[in-house]
Formats: sequence, structure tokens, C-alpha cells
Amino acid sequence: MKPKLDDVAKLAGVSRTTVSRVLNNRGYLSQKTIDKVHTAMTELNYQPNIVARQLFKKQTNIIGLLFPTIANPFFGELVAALETRLYTQGFKVIVGNSMNDPAKEAEYLNQLMINQVDGLIVGTHNQGIEQYETKGLPIVAFDRIMNRDIPVVESDNYQGGQLATQRLIDHGAKHVIHTNGPITLETPAKRRRKAYESTMLTNNLVPQTCVVDFNIPYADKKKIFQQIFIDHPEVDAIFASNDVDAAQIMQVAAEAGRKIPNDLLLIGYDGTQLMRNVLPQLTTIIQPIDQIATTAIDLLKQRLAGKPTQNENVIPVKLWLGTTDHH
Repeated sequence: MKPKLDDVAKLAGVSRTTVSRVLNNRGYLSQKTIDKVHTAMTELNYQPNIVARQLFKKQTNIIGLLFPTIANPFFGELVAALETRLYTQGFKVIVGNSMNDPAKEAEYLNQLMINQVDGLIVGTHNQGIEQYETKGLPIVAFDRIMNRDIPVVESDNYQGGQLATQRLIDHGAKHVIHTNGPITLETPAKRRRKAYESTMLTNNLVPQTCVVDFNIPYADKKKIFQQIFIDHPEVDAIFASNDVDAAQIMQVAAEAGRKIPNDLLLIGYDGTQLMRNVLPQLTTIIQPIDQIATTAIDLLKQRLAGKPTQNENVIPVKLWLGTTDHH
């Protein structure tokens, strides 16, 4: 028969309440009492009821990670970094690929509201989900502005946009096109575009942003990229807003008879380990995933403890030179 709490209390020579207090780490207990209870538990091979303890503490030690798709190398590596760190700090993780489905995202938020998860780290871009309006939620956003209350962690998108655009101009580019998401999205990533546009104007060049929605299928993106070379035969450089798009542009450029870097300069954004290994020739802007993950978890723990959090948390980026970049 499975040993019960009473059996542990009897063997340790203490009350049921004392055993319960040892299990839940509540109130003052002498080390001698704690040791007696632990020895009795080991002897009886007693497994405490985790669910009952969690109900008592109103805590699940589960964190939800909600991102657009972990099939994207950047989100894949960010989720892996978050999961590893959360696990070492005693949390389990549920990963939600929201695929930008508002109903799916609302479902995860409802799980938070009914105490099935302790907190959420969110990097999706669905707008107008009413649950986010609740004050003081244990939520941290990545690269996404949700309301005035939820803290945001982001890489320095403006600095990244500036570094990328200036690099292309310094290499002699005159007709630089930038690809970026819809301007309506409330995301700090828009600052890459702002930096690109202002850097172009500072250098007396004409900015041209090509809008590419992050969520559309590859085949549709390919058509947009092909159209760039048809509509702008003069294009001599492209600053892509992420490395996956840059990889596809590389392919489309080759099909259009453009050699990189001889006929076309190209810079991506994200700089994941995977992309640097697979496409070492691509110059890109590195978003420091480890720092982003650590900052997001620190903020979430502050939220869980009911402490005030800094609203915007900007982490510097750096330029990574590909093997074909003439340094």
C-alpha cells in the first residue's frame, strides 16, 4: 500500500501539520524536525501529492512560452534558451506555437487566469486580445508592445537598422531596399525600418521599404522578392528584416543572375547560431539570444513576486560579418 502523510508523521514522531509544513516549507521549523521528516519519507518511499501541494500554494511552477512559430530559427533558439534557463530555476515549460491565431493565444491567457500556468513569455503579434488589459499579469513580452503595464524585452532595433544600412552604404550601395513587416504592427522591430529610412536620408539616398508580412507562405514571399528585381533593376543592396528572408532573397537573386556580393550586397537580421553555420557568407545583425532570455526570465520573476518592472528593456546588437563581406 502507498504510504500516507499519517504514516510519515507517525514514523517521524511528529504531527500531520508538521509534515505538511515541511513539505510546503511554511513557518519556522528546526533543522532536526525537518531532517526527521525527510528521513521518514525516504524510509517509507513517500511521494508527496504534487497537485495537492500546488493547489495549496496556488502555484504550478509552469511557464507558458507563446511564440509565432518555433520553425523559425530565431524563435526556435530563443525558446530553447528560455526553456533551459527556466528548467534550471525549477520551472517546467509549455510551448505554444500561436501561428498568429488569436483564439489559440486567448486560450493560453485563460490558462494563466485560472492558475494553470504561473506566467507567460509572449512574442506573438496578435492585436486586441482583451485578456492582456488585466493589470499586473505575470507576463513579459518579447519585441511586442501590448499595453502600458506589460514589460517588453527587445534588441536595439534602431541600432541594428542603422548598423546594417550604414554598412551597405559604406560599401558603395546607392539603391538600398529594405524588407519589413506591416507598419500597423505594434512592434519595436518597426524601428529597424525607421533607422534604415533616416540613415538613407542622412546619406542623401532615397529609402524604399518593401512590405513583407512575416506570416505569409514562402511561395508568396518569393513572388514579392522576384518583383523587387523586376520593379527595381537598379537595386544594388537589400537589407532584409530577418535571416530567413535574406536566405530566400539570396536564392531569388541567384535565379535573377545576380551574384552576391559582386552584383548585390545583402544584410540579414537575427544572427542565430543555425544561420551563421548554414549561411556563413551572410552578413547579419546578431540579436543576443542568451541576454534576451535571461532578461525576460528576470522580469517574469519580478512580476511573479509582485515587484515593479521596467517597461522597456533594450539589449544592444552587433554586426556579424559574413565570409564574403569585404571587411
